[in-house]
Amino acid sequence: MSDPVRQIADAVLYEGYILWPYRRSAMKNAQRWTFGGVYPRDWNERHPDDRWQMQAQVLVLGEPAVETTVRFLHVVRRQLISDGEPVDELVVDGERHISWEEATERELPPGPIAIAGGREEEPLGERASVVRSWLKLDGAIDLATERVRDDLHRLTVRISNTTPFSGSREQALEQTLCSCHAVLRAGPGAEFVSLTDPPPELREEAAACTNEGVWPVLVGEPHERGTMLASPIILEDHPRVAPESPGDLFDGGEIDQMLVLNILALTDEEKDEMRASDPKAREILERTEGLSPEDLMKLNGRLSDLRMAK
Repeated sequence: MSDPVRQIADAVLYEGYILWPYRRSAMKNAQRWTFGGVYPRDWNERHPDDRWQMQAQVLVLGEPAVETTVRFLHVVRRQLISDGEPVDELVVDGERHISWEEATERELPPGPIAIAGGREEEPLGERASVVRSWLKLDGAIDLATERVRDDLHRLTVRISNTTPFSGSREQALEQTLCSCHAVLRAGPGAEFVSLTDPPPELREEAAACTNEGVWPVLVGEPHERGTMLASPIILEDHPRVAPESPGDLFDGGEIDQMLVLNILALTDEEKDEMRASDPKAREILERTEGLSPEDLMKLNGRLSDLRMAK
C-alpha cells in the first residue's frame, strides 16, 4: 500500500480510537470503537441500528480484476495480574500500568473470516504480568462482479459478521469488526469511476450503486483512478493528511495545534495516566513533548495567495 493510501487508510482505521485527554478516566473514552463497526448478527437482531453487514459497491472501467483488502481493528482486553489475581492498576519499577482495552490490526482478503480467540502473557517484574486476550471472529468477505455494459462493471464487496453472540454491547464490541473499511486496487489497464463526481455519461450507473456503512472514494495522487477506499467516514476524492501534522492524534474533527497545546498543558498526574492508559497514547505524548518550537510554529496555519476566479 503506497504511503498516501496508507496514511489515509490508517487515519480512518484509528479515527476515534482514543480521544483527548487520552486517558481511561475521560468520559469521552468510556465508549470506544464508534466508527465503522460490523457487529455480530445475533446482536444486530436485537439492536438493528448496529449493522452486521457492510457493503461497498463501485464501478470499474476495464478488466474487473480487483485486489481487495478488508481492514479493521480487533479489540484486545488488557488485564493486569498480581500474585495470580486480576487487578485494576499496578506500579512496577516506578512505572504505572492500567487494565483496559487495546486493539490489534487485521487485514484480510475475500473469503471466510475465521479468527480464533487467544491470549498472550507478558511478565511485569517477578510477581506480576499483563494478559492480553481476544475473542474469536467469524464471518465472510464476499466479492461479486456484474457487467453493466461493454467494459463497465459493478463490483460489490460485502462484509458479514456471523460470530455467535449473546451478551451486552460492551461484550459485543469485543467480537465486532471495528473501524472496518476496504481498500480496492484495480488491475493494469483498469480504473475506478468516482461516485462523488462521476462523468456525465455514467451518473445514472453511479447513482445505482448501493453502499451500506461505507462511502467509496478515490485515493492516491489527484490524477490516479486505480485505488479506492471504502470508508465508514465520508471523505472527498483524493483526501490528504496535512503535511504539517506531527502525527496521528485519532481525531480528524479537531485541530492538531489545539490538541498538541492541550496535551502539553496536562498536569504531571494526567500525563502519567495518559502513558499508562494505552501504548498509542504514550506514543502521542512522547511525540508531542519532543516537538521543537519550529514544529509547533508549523501548526499555526499558513497563508495562501487567494485570487478571484475570472
